[in-house]
This record gives sequence, C-alpha cells and structure tokens, in this order.
Amino acid sequence: MSDFILSINAGSSSLKFQLIKMPEEDCILSGQFDGKRTALTRFSAKKINNVKKEKDGAWDFTSAVKYLISFLLEEKLIGNADEIHCVGHRVAHGGEDYSQPVLINEEVKTAILKLSKLAPIHNPINLLCIEAFEEVLPKAKQVAVFDTAFHQTLPEEQFLYPLPYTLYEDNGIRKFGFHGISHQYISITAGDNFKNEYYNKVISCHLGSGSSICAIENGRSVATTMGFTPLSGLMMGTRCGDIDPSLPIYLSQNTQMSPNDVNTMMNNASGLLGVSELSDDCRVLEQARKQGDHKAALALQMYSNRVKETIGRYASILGGVDLLVFTGGIGENSALIRRLVTDSLGYLGLYLCEESNIKNESIISRANSKVDVMVINTDEQLMIAREASRVVG
Repeated sequence: MSDFILSINAGSSSLKFQLIKMPEEDCILSGQFDGKRTALTRFSAKKINNVKKEKDGAWDFTSAVKYLISFLLEEKLIGNADEIHCVGHRVAHGGEDYSQPVLINEEVKTAILKLSKLAPIHNPINLLCIEAFEEVLPKAKQVAVFDTAFHQTLPEEQFLYPLPYTLYEDNGIRKFGFHGISHQYISITAGDNFKNEYYNKVISCHLGSGSSICAIENGRSVATTMGFTPLSGLMMGTRCGDIDPSLPIYLSQNTQMSPNDVNTMMNNASGLLGVSELSDDCRVLEQARKQGDHKAALALQMYSNRVKETIGRYASILGGVDLLVFTGGIGENSALIRRLVTDSLGYLGLYLCEESNIKNESIISRANSKVDVMVINTDEQLMIAREASRVVG
C-alpha cells in the first residue's frame, strides 16, 4: 500500500517541500515558499508533469502550511488531508541526543528547543514548522530527521577538539558536523545506482554555498569538515572556513571591529565573496576568471585547493579511496572546480576524463582510474522521506 509523505525543509527565510509517494519514491509535487525571516512572500511549485504554479502572498509558517494543504486538495493531488500519512522534518541540530530520526513528541520538541543554543537560526524555525503541521495535520505522524545524526558515528579522536577535556564534559564542546542528510544519501545512492558495487571507502564532497566533505567507511561517517558550527572546515560561498583561531581575537582587539562584527564578517562576507570582492556565485566567478579577473581566479583556486587538501587528508584516514563524489550546487555543475580539485590526485590512482567532466556525466573518471569519480545530484528531500517512512514503519 502506498502512503503520501511530506518532506519538509524549513529555513529562516524559506519553506521547501516535496510530496512523495512511498515506497515508490515518486515525487508528486515539489516547491517552496520564499521570503525574509519568518515572513514568506512567494509560493512556487512544480507538479510531476512539470506544470509550474506560482503565487505571491503573505504567509507566516502556519498559514503557509494551511495554504499548501489547500493547494494539494485543489490540485487533486490528494483526496483528503488524512491521506498524508507522515511529515518528515529536517531538523538542523540533534546534538549528541539523536543519532537516528525519531517520532516527534513533547520530549523531542523540548530537546529541539534546548538545542537551539547550538543552532539559534534554524532549530527554532524547525520547531515552529513542526507545530504548524501538528495543528493543520493532527492525524499525520511527525518525524524529525536530524542533519547532524549521520555524523554521530565519528570516533572520539575525530569529534573532540584539542582543548581541555572538561570543556567537552561540562559544556558539550565537540565537532558535530552538518550536511549529514546529503552525505548519507550519497553513501547509499553511490552503491545502489552505479555498477551495483559497494564502496567501502568514500569521500563525499558537498560543494555549494555551504560546503563540507565527509569520509565514509562502510557506510559510516568517520570524519567531516564542519565542526561545532557550520563555519569551520572548507572555504565556502561567504564563510571563511578554517583560519588561525587567534585572528578573530586579534581583529576585535586591534581594529574597530567588535566581536559581533568579526563573526558577521566570517560568516557573511568571507569565502569566495570575500576574496573575489565580486560574488559568492561560482558561475559569476568562472566567467570573470575567463575575462582575466585576478581575484576571481584566486578565489576559485583557493576554494579548490582547500577541497583538494582535505581529500588527501581523508584518503590517509580511510587508508585509500574507492570512490570520490561531487555533489551540491557547485559540485554537480562546475566542471572547472572538479578539474582544479582532481588535477594533482594522480598519486591516489585517480584520473579524470575531461570529456565526461565537461559533459557533466555521472561517471567522470577514466577507465584506468583506480578511484571512481562520480557526480551525483543530492536529494535531501527524498532522504528525509525515506528516513521518515522507516521510522513509521
């Protein structure tokens, strides 16, 4: 018997959704509400037949949920609201409490709220959205799928920082990692969809506005670049990634910048945007690079170098690599970045097929490459639906 599951990803200024028929995994409708903060001002959706619907309006999260359900009914995508068996919610942070998706009850909601100190922008919004769906769909089961859960398999030597151990014991200071839903999807999809092989040693590169890399051994996350917050690790669209930890202190003590100014700069005005002084959009920078823009070229090279260095480090942790995956907006679409990243990984036995790379084919490594290199379009919404379906049985 088929069930309808709503896969929900609520952000500070958006509400993304998919209506998925399970277990067939057929996406019946996908779309989102966009806006600013919790004021949502534009609705867009695409049905299974690629018919698009758009509408401008003014919604908070509760009214957006009500509008979405009424839209599903008006379009006859569902016969009645009770046909939605389950709602799966992406929740940004599960801390150490949650290593698996769970049915949402009052205890879980209290935990999500408590963990808001670790994800102050996202967890409160996730909770707000959960409660909106509870109000509008009281019979549907609500499931929390945590973006940090996949990384709960990190060994202690990976998730601890070289700080006094009491900071972990008393304050929970540790690496959590993010993009876990995406990396989990990549881990499963690579083996299922390509050659029917099981890859023991996988390096998953989720490259986009936010970027992270995950080392996956036998389907388990064993190392990842993002840490206590999503700021650490790789250089990103507007985030600096790893820098000398004394720099923020130096800037706040020796310039006119306050600690809050430094924090804003590191999160919103650094990375590709900060170095290029042009854009955080890789497509814009690649075009500027062709026209001889030095800073654009520099930003792209720095970005690629950080990715390349991390691949080398994670290959040593895994003791080799069976599969390298590029995903995310940049990873899936930028042949230049993929080439810059892989151009000196021959020591791993990894060789890129430039023709396949330019064509954005699924497999972009040469036949003689000891490491398979793939481009996989990540599908976090489907992964949320799968996890929610598994929880409700």
